[in-house]
Amino acid sequence: MREIIFDTETTGLDNRLDRVIEIGGIELDNHFPTGRTFHVYINPGDRKVHPDALAVHGISDEYLKDKPPFADIVGELQTFFGDARWVAHNATFDMGFINAEYERLGIPPVPGERVTDTLALARRKHPMGPNSLDALCRRYGIDNSHRTKHGALLDSELLAEVYIEMIGGRQAALGLGVAERRETFDAADGDEIVLPIPERPRPLPERISPAEIVAHAAMVEKMGGKAIWLKYDRQG
Repeated sequence: MREIIFDTETTGLDNRLDRVIEIGGIELDNHFPTGRTFHVYINPGDRKVHPDALAVHGISDEYLKDKPPFADIVGELQTFFGDARWVAHNATFDMGFINAEYERLGIPPVPGERVTDTLALARRKHPMGPNSLDALCRRYGIDNSHRTKHGALLDSELLAEVYIEMIGGRQAALGLGVAERRETFDAADGDEIVLPIPERPRPLPERISPAEIVAHAAMVEKMGGKAIWLKYDRQG
């Protein structure tokens, strides 16, 4: 399963008026980073960066003057994301801006069923909070000391680490059973999404030697007919 952990920075908080000015994304394949990334700064046209937003991400109007408009990068964005799942922290905010930019260009919105909101996952897993990205980094022991301001690519890298930990750490991709294991979470729009955990491509080698099996059987026989082991077969 292919996923893109992504983040946006914007000129402000109102997606009807404000614009996306930075997008960063990290590709995961079966919950493992592939090394492929997407990162672009975007000229918001006539929309100026709000002072409050500038204080958060530090991206100035002057810096954005020579950057391409959204229309010029949308093809590259769509190619990178492809049919992958979109994963973001507080995805309602980010998808609201992405879909607003799409609407301005006459592009259909990204369906809600293709979106995973890690904030919803965090609130479900840690209902007592706090569940900001910084708080989750602290919870999972992820170093975010270099995060002095928000940045789309840096935040995506941190979120990728948090997301992998939240869904079970590195073990999530190992598939510990023969039958497909599945986890159900809330999507950004409130619908449920299902994340399959693929099965292990090769079974683990037998951990009990034939000699150990024989020795165990002999021990059980000595314990007599009331031995609890007799209630279970060797595969139990």
